[in-house]
Amino acid sequence: MAELAKVVARQRAEMDRLRDQAATSAVLERAKGALMALTGCTPVAAGEELLQRAKAANRTLLEECWMTLGGLVPPLHPTTPEPRLSDDLPGGSVSALPGPGGAGLRDFGADHPSPGIPATRGTDDTDEGFTALGRLGKALVRVATPQDLAHCLLEHLGPDVGAEAVMLFQRLPAGGLELVGHAGIDDTLAAQWQRVPPLTGVGALDALRAREPRWLEDIARDRERYLLIGDPPERWLSRAWLPVPAADKADVCVGILRAQAGPFTPRTRHLLRAVARLCAGWFQAFGTRQEIVVGAATDAAQAVFDSLPGAAMLLTPLRTTAGEVEDYRIDAATAEAVDIVGRTGRELVGRRILECFPSMAEDALWRGCLRTLTTGEPFEGDPFAYQEIVAGAAELSTYSVRSARLGGGLVVTWVRHASSDRQEQRLADVQRLGNLGWANWNLVTHEASWSSQAFSVLDRDPEDGAVGLFDLPHLALPEDVPALSRVVRELVRAGRPFDIPFRIPVAGGVRHLRVVAEAVADTDGTPVEVHGFVQDLTAQRSAELALVESEQAMLTQHDVLRAERTLASRLQHALLPLPTRPVQLAGLRVDVAYLPAQSGIHVGGDWFSAIELPDGDALFVVGDVAGHGIDAVATMAQLRFTAKGMVITGSSLTGALTRLNTLLLHSRDSHGTATMVLARYNSAARRLVWAQAGHPPPLLVRGGKVRYLDRPGGMLLGASASPPFEEAECRLEPGDRLMLYTDGLVERPTEGLDLGLARLAEAVAAHHADEPGALVPLLATVLAGDRRDDVCVLDIRVPSGAE
Repeated sequence: MAELAKVVARQRAEMDRLRDQAATSAVLERAKGALMALTGCTPVAAGEELLQRAKAANRTLLEECWMTLGGLVPPLHPTTPEPRLSDDLPGGSVSALPGPGGAGLRDFGADHPSPGIPATRGTDDTDEGFTALGRLGKALVRVATPQDLAHCLLEHLGPDVGAEAVMLFQRLPAGGLELVGHAGIDDTLAAQWQRVPPLTGVGALDALRAREPRWLEDIARDRERYLLIGDPPERWLSRAWLPVPAADKADVCVGILRAQAGPFTPRTRHLLRAVARLCAGWFQAFGTRQEIVVGAATDAAQAVFDSLPGAAMLLTPLRTTAGEVEDYRIDAATAEAVDIVGRTGRELVGRRILECFPSMAEDALWRGCLRTLTTGEPFEGDPFAYQEIVAGAAELSTYSVRSARLGGGLVVTWVRHASSDRQEQRLADVQRLGNLGWANWNLVTHEASWSSQAFSVLDRDPEDGAVGLFDLPHLALPEDVPALSRVVRELVRAGRPFDIPFRIPVAGGVRHLRVVAEAVADTDGTPVEVHGFVQDLTAQRSAELALVESEQAMLTQHDVLRAERTLASRLQHALLPLPTRPVQLAGLRVDVAYLPAQSGIHVGGDWFSAIELPDGDALFVVGDVAGHGIDAVATMAQLRFTAKGMVITGSSLTGALTRLNTLLLHSRDSHGTATMVLARYNSAARRLVWAQAGHPPPLLVRGGKVRYLDRPGGMLLGASASPPFEEAECRLEPGDRLMLYTDGLVERPTEGLDLGLARLAEAVAAHHADEPGALVPLLATVLAGDRRDDVCVLDIRVPSGAE
């Protein structure tokens, strides 16, 4: 496998090398093609010309290729002198510039050897910052998108110029800016600066207009002139905006944002200008967007739209290379169509929809237009409110947007709703959201009228018509009819309003409703009309009933568990009586402690045995049954009495464990698994023989030192049909102290067992008291906090020689 991994690694490296070589060769061929088109020379001559230019300009061949692809443009505004690099170098020698970190000709692999032509600028370490330019030239061959370009610039310029973030803005046809790439800034800030209107005080736009870099090096002074990017702007104390030259114009601006304050050094300025020229070659080769062309067909469409009423636009989808719609071009617009900055009609033609309506990208209208393009089905969005200025005053109007496919494009229209339409729509929305419907009853003409939502709530077919007020109770369940009939009579006779719940039968069962009504009286005070509403409360009522049932079930379950705990606790005390004072067994003093868990309401299955055998030996047992409750207590009793009986009748410790394991496996009333320690002590030889089944080891204190006995082999009971059990022997000495315990003493939910054992050993070492009752303060120290399991401890002490 290791050799195979090496082969795969070598093949992957070779593939990466070939991919870089192919991309580099493509850049070289593009540059040679540009020279051939400009000079009419042969491919060989174009290649030689590039090599000579690279040598003369002290550049790598890749840098020269990118410069050539940039259009062979001179520096912007050549009348303005650029700071010379030699002005910032010791000795003022340009020839002392170091190389870019890789041989220029070797960038193209073994297929392009050209001996005798230097590939690097030099080897002097005084110009380490310009190594980034050579690295950047190599890295550009792997850049595919403006976003990749931004990350590439930040990676290669960060260490050399202190760049913390890079932003790439492109000028839009309307004069604004679009963020086409960024690195070092979060998505929220990028979204805020995604589209920049053609405003004054924007550094990037100012640099593009002047076609000169803008160096913002004093934030206190710059904030008075420019709108600074950043939240807060003090995040970047200095920044530079450099236009990317392209023939006779500059449409892309590179922004370098630094956290450090102070001016850019002449060397840094020179480096950043050179980086802008390299980027010009990349943009010339790959570009960022399609040019917007308005042809004769668009003019004809606009002539039609000039005569149309209302707000409408003709949109043509603009797709990426993958075929996805990234924007729409406005090919025609009516005079009433207006964007967010107030442009109307023909002023919108040729612009992009996201330029005029940036919020549309996250709107349901965008998804609706895509669906219309795909399926051909017209789309109509939900009504929305829009505040507009009418006769100098702000007026809130409601609109709906519709789109329909026309050939390969879309016709989008805005329809303004009248006031009555808006009120009708709002009333319908209220009824739908509240799941209620209004109803009117004329007591003079005996006519009834319901809203469509009222028919839905009452589960009645609109073709059957609305029922009269006195017939309304007949829709309810029989047991709810008397109460509903009574409040209807009181409303008609005395004009008393009512608010009453009732139920109706439906196909799926029963629906819980609420009806509210009041009367309108004539001049004599006689009710002549009743209006109100009926509301569906089925979901709310179902939730209330479910909550009541859940609470009752919880109370019942709590009572059952409490009764079970009481019974289990009484059974446990009956089966496991606790001595009130230390007992003497085979010359040993034994203290016993049993502490129930503080959390939960179940009784556990921990137990102990400490008895003297017929031959004078002492038997000590500590065990723990998995689980809690009646079943655990029953299994505990079964194991406790069976273990004592087996050892008393002559079984070895391992034999007793084997038989107890068989008992758990084949007994229907058993409670799963259990752990146990069996220990037999001979007083004459002070010999302790013990065995264990998945239980923590005993703790021995001798001469003030604490250690755990090495556990013999053994598996927890009930886990295997034939587990191996072994015995271990320990000779006890006068003054020794031995502790047998259950795992509740050392286990914690959030820590390992080793940490609990170490905590117990430290606590025992710190408590030297030997008098009776000393076990209680020790356990209080070890068990600080909430206990989630029962604890059972046997504290066995060997008398000292004096005793």
